[in-house]
Amino acid sequence: KIVKSSLFPACQYQVGQLYSVAEASKNETGGGEGVEVLKNEPYEKDGEKGQYTHKIYHLQSKVPSFVRMLAPASALNIHEKAWNAYPYCRTDNFLIKIETWHKPDTGHLENVHGLDAETWKKVDVVYIDIADRSQVEPKEHLVTQKKMCLFMYLQKELPNKKDCPHMCAYKLVTVKFKWWGLQNKVENFIQKQEKRLFTNFHRQLFCWIDKWIELNMEDIRRMEEQTRRELDEMRVKDPVKGMVALED
Repeated sequence: KIVKSSLFPACQYQVGQLYSVAEASKNETGGGEGVEVLKNEPYEKDGEKGQYTHKIYHLQSKVPSFVRMLAPASALNIHEKAWNAYPYCRTDNFLIKIETWHKPDTGHLENVHGLDAETWKKVDVVYIDIADRSQVEPKEHLVTQKKMCLFMYLQKELPNKKDCPHMCAYKLVTVKFKWWGLQNKVENFIQKQEKRLFTNFHRQLFCWIDKWIELNMEDIRRMEEQTRRELDEMRVKDPVKGMVALED
């Protein structure tokens, strides 16, 4: 599956994305669940430079009941390893691989990940519109009407301006879950939830723009370290919160 979302210039989006990841992690952490950051450090390999992160997602209440009933508790602690060499990013864990290209366009490119013809025929392309309230659950309408009106104005007017910078995030989501009896159901569930996650995340990213628009990467790295310490404390002391699994 490829998910497309565009608006922010690339240099600003990177800062906004990392800021929003840190904030969203805190919103999802508590009651022994949520995000645990094991590593967040620069890396260099084969000429590629970027930031490497290793996280554990404790997901007990964030998966459907049929998975909680059949899977051991250890299967609900998902290790994520990510290599962020912006504008290309790759995230791997045993359930999902997400590869992202950030391109300076409005989302009109096809097959930017260079998939072979047979694989490309199986890809489901999904467009995200964060101003469309019908794309989110009613209880997840966290965005104020004022900011959504602003976004819809920008979304309508900016593409007509020739000198306006654009950036589209092309996310290739590959799901593999090798568990007899659960494989198809879990893989279908994850693909369905990816659009929900990306939509809610980018709605939050836009609404937090006043908080991150003046930040630089040094600010973000300091914030990430502070967030790591806060998450360790929040998993123990805070109640369970954030997105829970939507049952079919």
